[in-house]
Amino acid sequence: MTVLILQTRPALDMTEEQFFEFCQINSNYRIERNAKGELLVMSPSGSETGHCKAKLTQQLGNWSDEDGTGIDFDSSAGFRLPNGAERSPDASWVRIEKWQAIPPQQRQRFAPLCPDFVVELRSPSDNLKPLQEKMEEYLENGASLGWLIDRKNRRVYIYRPESPVECLQSPETLEGDPLLSGFVLKLEKIW
Repeated sequence: MTVLILQTRPALDMTEEQFFEFCQINSNYRIERNAKGELLVMSPSGSETGHCKAKLTQQLGNWSDEDGTGIDFDSSAGFRLPNGAERSPDASWVRIEKWQAIPPQQRQRFAPLCPDFVVELRSPSDNLKPLQEKMEEYLENGASLGWLIDRKNRRVYIYRPESPVECLQSPETLEGDPLLSGFVLKLEKIW
């Protein structure tokens, strides 16, 4: 996935509402804004990567429906992080009480929170370093667990607050305990 970085400040400084509308009228692209205000414009992922993301989201959604302690999101959901960045993880999950604390009108736009759990799936053309930096950003803004799945090298990087990043080579499953109690992601359809 090619990423185009656009500098907008000081010439153009979009409000939260303007940025949301900008994303809506450019819905053929995945657009994020980092904490410096730069726009990151990404083309849609390839079909194979899209299928793998769907399988990831399906497994998280099925577990979330059964568990009931939070709600899951796909890659089209945007979140406004405490540092001001607006991000759209490939899959994410938020504890129900955290979600319910947000006024309903704010849920219609980019929710002002960092998901408790985030997953990024590396596309074949993605550079690893920017994804690793994004995972660190999620942790710095309140995520409790993050998985960076590198399909290209069959590695998974596990991110937890105040812990070194753990790297697993070709795991068959990933367990979300204790945050996602009982969630086991089967990687056979994601590799």
